[in-house]
Amino acid sequence: MIAQEQIPTVLDHPVYDTEGKKIGDAKHVFLDDATGRPEWVTVKTGMFGTNESFVPIKDASVVSDHLEVPYSKDRVKGAPHVDVDGGGHLDASEEQRLYEYYGIAWDEAWQRANEPGDRGWARGDGDGTAGAAGTAGLAGAAGTAGTAGTPGMTGTDDTAAPLGDAMTRSEERMHVGTEEVETGHVRLRKYVVTEEVQQTVPVRHEEVRVVREPITDANRGEALSGPEISEAEHEVTLHEERPVVETRAVPVERVRLETDEVTEEETVTGQVRKERIEIEGEDTGVARDPGDGLGR
Repeated sequence: MIAQEQIPTVLDHPVYDTEGKKIGDAKHVFLDDATGRPEWVTVKTGMFGTNESFVPIKDASVVSDHLEVPYSKDRVKGAPHVDVDGGGHLDASEEQRLYEYYGIAWDEAWQRANEPGDRGWARGDGDGTAGAAGTAGLAGAAGTAGTAGTPGMTGTDDTAAPLGDAMTRSEERMHVGTEEVETGHVRLRKYVVTEEVQQTVPVRHEEVRVVREPITDANRGEALSGPEISEAEHEVTLHEERPVVETRAVPVERVRLETDEVTEEETVTGQVRKERIEIEGEDTGVARDPGDGLGR
């Protein structure tokens, strides 16, 4: 487990899994409200860092300039998605779901914190100092605990009293993110092929040519040096050139693989639910705003 003073070393720094693979960058650290100790770290994953996964920080360790967690990259990316409320707290039921996903006994975690309570968070956009744990403590730019604001009331008549209990109308909003998935593998493979190559090269050879010389005063003595009538043989050795083939390996080019990132527009279609409120009873003359979701 990391200590509070190590949180600046963790925030916005890489997070690696058990095999030394980078999972993403640490964005938030959640503190236990009861003990003030770091309990969870969120990791930005996906091609553009749009997904945020929760990882227990209990058995994590800070190594050099990054955080190492005892879980695989695929397991972290597959963690259940949970919503954090506006005050920066992790709901107890969602925390229990995360504990079950990572195989951590909920009773053990409950005993460690004395009570299931919410978890405050430390955000990575300040000076790196974690905020103090509290029921609604959100670490701000200076690392101090934030305070919840008081909502105002807006009406057509500031002096008008409410007619009864208000009804809250809710609707679902579609949030679209991206995740990085493998689509294929490309490899370079070198192999040897044999092909016929033709090349013309000049070669020389010797041929026999008979030369006849008439007897003259200059060669008469040499011509009459032998017997008058006899048999004789004279041999001439002929030569020729023949082509010799020799191959040499020479480098001709270098080939490597590179990836280019291409951004495309893709339309995502989903279904969202909206609540509608109907007014029943006699017409009271209440004016209706076309965008308020009230039915007639």
